[in-house]
Amino acid sequence: MTSVKLIGRMDMMIKSMTGFGRGEYGEDNISFTVDVRSVNHRYSDFSIRMPRMISGLEDKVREYASSQVGRGKVDIFINYDSFGQDVQIKLDTKLTKSYIECLNNVKSEFEIKDDISLSLLTRFSDIIKVEKVEKEEDELWSILKAALERAFGALTQMKEREGERLFNDITEKLRLIDRIVDDIDENARDLVCSYKDKLHDRILELTKGIALDENRFMTEIALMADKSSVDEEIVRLRSHIIEFDRTLNSKGTVGKKLDFIIQEMNRETNTIGSKGTEIDIINNVVSLKTEIEKIREQIQNIE
Repeated sequence: MTSVKLIGRMDMMIKSMTGFGRGEYGEDNISFTVDVRSVNHRYSDFSIRMPRMISGLEDKVREYASSQVGRGKVDIFINYDSFGQDVQIKLDTKLTKSYIECLNNVKSEFEIKDDISLSLLTRFSDIIKVEKVEKEEDELWSILKAALERAFGALTQMKEREGERLFNDITEKLRLIDRIVDDIDENARDLVCSYKDKLHDRILELTKGIALDENRFMTEIALMADKSSVDEEIVRLRSHIIEFDRTLNSKGTVGKKLDFIIQEMNRETNTIGSKGTEIDIINNVVSLKTEIEKIREQIQNIE
């Protein structure tokens, strides 16, 4: 058996689930600021906080966020500012008439000679209403989407930078695992023969004076010794290393698959540990499990 050949670094890089991005965009006296924070999570989970006046856009924000993030807990904070917008000034005619009638009644009842002036009426602020002319939802979404694109673009860049660090660290550990498997393979080559000899000597010691069928005796020893072979486990471990490396260099959301593969690698390592009785193999298994656990912790942060 020979060491596997790892792919090494490619253009397709994994992404971390942890990151932050901010995006700002404005036009026509309207401005949006979007902050996006992402942390580890088993699945995709989006939390959106936005002003009530634009809450009708929440579904579009969620749909866009889902297209950008494959896995992780994502918090989206949206700030909306409008300034210098067109306004409409409306006079509440009925209410104004009621004020005038009431003031005339006061004049008549108490014989007040002062006239009812415009300046007096304007003191009643509720008769004049100033209303902003709001943009259509499609126009608002166009501006908000531009801010979202900038925020998620910055988030992605940060996640890719962290992903590159994870990639380099995990790849180095994977190379170390491959070298340890080589050592186990080397140490295990004489394992079956050694176990067979020890088993043969032990059985003869325990059965002194007892007549044994030599052919049956040797067949049983061979069968028992064969169970100590770790060749199949080494083959599967190498296969898992190749698949892990290939997945690590794949596009898209790969964290869950990597987690599954590393569990399978740990399973094969445990089996080798239960079979290997030589001290060198036992030490290699301990080292192998240590590196596998380090990788398992790292991939919990991969999208």
